[in-house]
Amino acid sequence: MKYMLLIQQGDTPTPNDDDWESVPDEQKQKVYAGYRAINQNPNVTPGQWMGPPETATTVRVENGETLTTDGPFVAVKEALGGYLTLEADNLDAAIELAAQIPAASMGGAVEVRPLVEQ
Repeated sequence: MKYMLLIQQGDTPTPNDDDWESVPDEQKQKVYAGYRAINQNPNVTPGQWMGPPETATTVRVENGETLTTDGPFVAVKEALGGYLTLEADNLDAAIELAAQIPAASMGGAVEVRPLVEQ
């Protein structure tokens, strides 16, 4: 079964922002190693990091008119920061890998969602 793992970075510091400098070097190395290990898993198809929520544009269509709004309408904790897909035997295996994603233990979360085979 294939699963999409949606990485909700929240307000966790990442290498792309100024708060990353406040993270101790030992923890930075653990984060790098954690993501490297996940991306080397043969059952994982890495996705890409996304820009921060404030760079997003939300699109809606109402009465045939396209409406755009700066940013998403979500709390920062819910903002999607990246994703990957995983081929796993079952949900428990997908949860086990999701728990290894550094964001999950640094204040963010990982949503595990099965992909619909077509």
